[in-house]
Amino acid sequence: MVYTNTMMQPNPYELLSKGDVENLLQVTGCSAVLQTPSCQTDCLSERYRSITGECNNRQHPKRGAANIPYSRWLPPEYEDVWGTPRGWDPKQTYHNVSLPPVRLVSQEVLFTHNHNISVDSTLSHLLVDWGQWIDHDLVLTPQSPSTAAFRTGADCSHTCSRDTPCFPIQIPLSDPRYGAQSCMPFFRSAPSCGAGVLPQRHREQLNAITSFVDASMVYGSSTGLASALRNLSSPVGSMALNPQHSDQDLAFMPFLPRLQAHLDPCGPRNSTASGAPEEAAHHVNATSCFQAGDSRVNEHLGLIALHTLFLREHNRLVKELHLLNLHWSPDTLYQEARKIIGAIHQILTWEHYLPRVLGESAMSHLMPPYQGYDPDVDPSIANVFATAAFRFAHVTVQPVVNRLGPGYTANSEYPPLPLHHSLFASWRVVQEGGIDPVLRGLLLSPAKLQTPGQMMVEELTERLFQAQGGLPLDLGALNLQRGRDHGLPGYGSWRRFCGLSVPSNTSELAEILGNFSLAHKFQRLYGTPHNIDVWVGAISEPAPPGGRVGPLLSCLLAKQFRALRDGDRFWWEREGVFTSSQRRHLHAASLSRIICDNSHISHVPADPFSRTESPEDMLPCSHPLVPHLDLSPWREPDTDPSCGPIPRIQSGYSLLCNSVILYRCQSGFELLGSSSISCDQSSQQWSSAPPTCQDIDECEELLSPCPQHLQCLNIPGSFICSEPSSLPAVSIVTAVIVVVGGVAVLLMIMVCYRRYFPKKEELVTARCCQRKS
Repeated sequence: MVYTNTMMQPNPYELLSKGDVENLLQVTGCSAVLQTPSCQTDCLSERYRSITGECNNRQHPKRGAANIPYSRWLPPEYEDVWGTPRGWDPKQTYHNVSLPPVRLVSQEVLFTHNHNISVDSTLSHLLVDWGQWIDHDLVLTPQSPSTAAFRTGADCSHTCSRDTPCFPIQIPLSDPRYGAQSCMPFFRSAPSCGAGVLPQRHREQLNAITSFVDASMVYGSSTGLASALRNLSSPVGSMALNPQHSDQDLAFMPFLPRLQAHLDPCGPRNSTASGAPEEAAHHVNATSCFQAGDSRVNEHLGLIALHTLFLREHNRLVKELHLLNLHWSPDTLYQEARKIIGAIHQILTWEHYLPRVLGESAMSHLMPPYQGYDPDVDPSIANVFATAAFRFAHVTVQPVVNRLGPGYTANSEYPPLPLHHSLFASWRVVQEGGIDPVLRGLLLSPAKLQTPGQMMVEELTERLFQAQGGLPLDLGALNLQRGRDHGLPGYGSWRRFCGLSVPSNTSELAEILGNFSLAHKFQRLYGTPHNIDVWVGAISEPAPPGGRVGPLLSCLLAKQFRALRDGDRFWWEREGVFTSSQRRHLHAASLSRIICDNSHISHVPADPFSRTESPEDMLPCSHPLVPHLDLSPWREPDTDPSCGPIPRIQSGYSLLCNSVILYRCQSGFELLGSSSISCDQSSQQWSSAPPTCQDIDECEELLSPCPQHLQCLNIPGSFICSEPSSLPAVSIVTAVIVVVGGVAVLLMIMVCYRRYFPKKEELVTARCCQRKS
């Protein structure tokens, strides 16, 4: 169904009227998604970015927000106007040649034996995992919500027929797997709202998370998830923690809502298949998938370690910020810590990660110094970046996950694991030493070096998700199939887009790749360089000295990351986002310091992205090259230069936002008076007196909050439900505490009652628990 002509002229694809289209958008929920949000202009909206990414750009509120289509730098190339992927019909030709099966390309070009790899002499494996960590901050492509073929109803996991949304990967006759299976399951990505029904719209795919580097994988990209991840009863704005398990007194992330054991993708399978110790089989109900801001948190142990690290860092920051600003509310503490962690991610990525990926020369040429926020720059993630360019690091992954004990030594309790045994294995973190062994392994292990003959290890091409049961998948084939599903133009088109030479024959391709044998493989598979899938062509280009990607990837990566920087209203260097003093301290942010502060690891490298040859080269956490983040610039002043002391309020919070003081009350109190006052520069006085916080008497409500057989007694900020007053006064000790949590409140009531309430008629005159009028 395509509505293609704004003049309403007949065309062969126009099956819906304009009214039909509007009705369709309404019933599918697309109308709400396509609506332009209304942006606030108050102080808080200037100070903190939204969880959803909306209104970062006030003129274009959806740019960079969650649940919008990927942007296009080149028009898509599908097999037809309906958005059918290239290669859907094996007989369809492009430049007079049909496309090769993606599994065949993976076998011929990518496959590398686990033992036949070279290691990177300068980069650690933590840099590889940081790349995936940042990818999960930027990109999440939801697959079709339907897992059954639209036409036949066949389950896409078990059919080899191509019927949307099923786009199975065919197994060639020459493949060793052929016979055991004839295809691998593949689900098409979900189309965005309006694809195929709005005027002149190709099929587009969605980015389900915010585009910005804002640590959304920690905090989420929807208000519902962000709220679920918080400890809403925390007085300091903490994130929720796991109540069942800890890592030697350090926190784990909470588990997802309980799944049935046989449906739990993160619990141990059996001791033979998973390599798990025998006792692990008895703990399936005790461990489950972790919950975080990104749904892929459990994919492998390195990701779990980074998620855990930054959860702990948030909770460490809010406690320190609370000591500096006792008048800040839990929400303010949460937002300030979130803002700091977002800035740290930007600094580590642009100043430590990208220079090593692009190389210093390409970095300085393609990423000029920051000149300020540009509202005309679209920071939305491009389809080619999400689907091809930022998947380059898949060819730098080691086949073994090294886990190391204290002193960076081998430990029999948590030995090295084949990569596929570390996938969806959160139970290993809980039962096998926490995150410290994983982090030590990442810090001391080198990245895999990519060369033309050593592309993707067989752990990824032959054993992906094998330990989770079912048929193993092939990551290389999945990447290629996804590019075709998204209608990405071929390798040559993107070379032209970046102003690079476009090969038209084998010799020209060989010159670009610096390898005639690899160019000949491509010619034999694709028939012409013009048909080469962009991902496999891009990762095949040799990198310059000091970099890890070739010219095409340098162009695409730098273009995206520059847009993410220049199009972000909350970029950490932008004037007004942080003070100059705060920026100076943030600039010294160190991933090694974060590891020191949030793990039991006592020695770290000065530069965790560079390869460390031996444990002796590690520095103690007390070393000057591992500096603490000094939060003193975040202390809010107690005095305004013009109006004098800043008025605080009892039982409430305040926040100085520019020249305005914002007030709110603690839970159980209501605000009387204006929620904000400002400093009048001319009179040098505050615009009005500050508000007050009055206790809410829950017991005076029409419907008592207590069960019928219990009596309601109001206390400051809350209430208690007790036995009727005719009973002995000491029975109040057993009262049910409602709304207000915490042992401290219960103890206060016990002490107050025993000390001041020897007789029930003294209730109204008791001083220690006296209500404020």
